[in-house]
Amino acid sequence: MIRLGIDSIQSYQDVFKGKRVGLITNPTGVNRNLLSTIDILYESTNLVALFSPEHGVRGDLQAGVKAEDYVDDVTGVKVFSLYGKHKKPSKEMMDSIDILAFDIQDVGARFYTYLYTMAYAMEACQEHHKPMVIFDRPNPVNAMDVEGNILDIDYRSFVGYYPIPQRYGLTIGELALLFNQEFDIHADIRVIKMENYQRHMDYSDTGLPFVFPSPNIPTVETCYAYLATCIFEGTNMSEGRGTTKPFQIIGSPYLDHDWLLNALEEQALEGVSFRKLFFTPTFSKHQGQLCRGIEIFVTDKETFQPVFTGFTLLKLIKDHHQAFEFLPPFKEGHHPFIDLLVGGPYLRDETWTIESLKKKMTDDADAFKKMKRRYHLYDE
Repeated sequence: MIRLGIDSIQSYQDVFKGKRVGLITNPTGVNRNLLSTIDILYESTNLVALFSPEHGVRGDLQAGVKAEDYVDDVTGVKVFSLYGKHKKPSKEMMDSIDILAFDIQDVGARFYTYLYTMAYAMEACQEHHKPMVIFDRPNPVNAMDVEGNILDIDYRSFVGYYPIPQRYGLTIGELALLFNQEFDIHADIRVIKMENYQRHMDYSDTGLPFVFPSPNIPTVETCYAYLATCIFEGTNMSEGRGTTKPFQIIGSPYLDHDWLLNALEEQALEGVSFRKLFFTPTFSKHQGQLCRGIEIFVTDKETFQPVFTGFTLLKLIKDHHQAFEFLPPFKEGHHPFIDLLVGGPYLRDETWTIESLKKKMTDDADAFKKMKRRYHLYDE
């Protein structure tokens, strides 16, 4: 069985010895026996501070809910929020520790906010001359495949901060190494590697229990669908929040799902099939309203192109439905959320066709593959 980074903690006691330790984590921070990294470091190091990303260190907050600082009920350790007033650890926070550890499961998607919680923490460590340790974890959609367009830096945000594609094909530790070097952070970071991991594996291949990393990504299958349908967060379509299959279901009261199924059949998308359904979200968009939708089934993970599938879905729906809308910017004068998710204006700009988008995605993915190889820690 694979040994996660945190499973090797006893071999790295010298790294933490005599130091006040801070930890950024959430419920996915567990070893292969499901023991919490919080509890492991509390017992084996001088853990003095916890840092909370989106959803909280114990996973008790829904998407977008801002958190204040508080005290962890289990350990009595102070918890600093990094999803509210501060996204980057402040001087006060950094002064309370000597070393910062990070142990969070990512989902292999550029729009996942935990990536930038890690990046901001790396910046803070560099600014305040503190070392940082990343306990590595598998990429749940494998650490080989790359897909999507590279983010235009003019559209950077907390759902896309660096010019990488939507599917980056690296582990969280490898991504930290890439961020550190390619984007000039230059922090003193150390990645504690996994053992027996190969980069072609997705999470189902690891033999490890999958702890869902946020409330609306409950399964490995959701991770694949998320790469396709997260962009619908920037529209008046439901991305399935408030159902038992978020991101694997999309829909709205106005969707002509019979037409959409026929249109998708003509596209002949690989590795995926669809069915029509009706659903009523219990919260979020279209709460309490009957929606016409489609459900996404990944039939072949090796041939499925989730990012291109999502772009195709959105283009088809937008062009056929007068009621379809992109959500307005969160603040006047800012970019619409769809542009932040996509990393550019491509889905709103009518000059971009599905074919031209596919070419851009292919060219961008090829360029990123050449860059990312320099940071591979594991064999195929």
